[in-house]
Amino acid sequence: MQQYQVPQFITIEDRIIGPLTLKQFLYLLGGGGIAVLGWSLLHPILFFVLAMPLAGLSVALAFAKINDRPLASVLFAAINFYLKPRLYLWRQSRHARPMPPSAPTPEASPLAGIHKLSPSKLEDLAWSLDIKGRIEERE
Repeated sequence: MQQYQVPQFITIEDRIIGPLTLKQFLYLLGGGGIAVLGWSLLHPILFFVLAMPLAGLSVALAFAKINDRPLASVLFAAINFYLKPRLYLWRQSRHARPMPPSAPTPEASPLAGIHKLSPSKLEDLAWSLDIKGRIEERE
């Protein structure tokens, strides 16, 4: 019988360029390209106002993670959340289904053997538990 080697780390992206994955490298390459174009085309003050935040965003996209998810997927999910409509309308179908019985019979209820506590008994039980807890703390 032939044996095959099963890959173990299938959820980890491959490191292609040094310690960087391909996505990280492309994000950094884009941010560096924006920074070089901004430096050569813009006034230095305008460069720091426009190009540097975009370069910083590319560094954050490459390395930042929120709840172990890449920042790019979090931003994509946030954009989809704000762009999709969130108005849900209920339309009753023409063929109404029969409604189930509202209350089960006492014999069929799984809680049939449990006694109900009156409010006064419940208050007494809560008070005794509080007092017992305080006494045990002092000892």
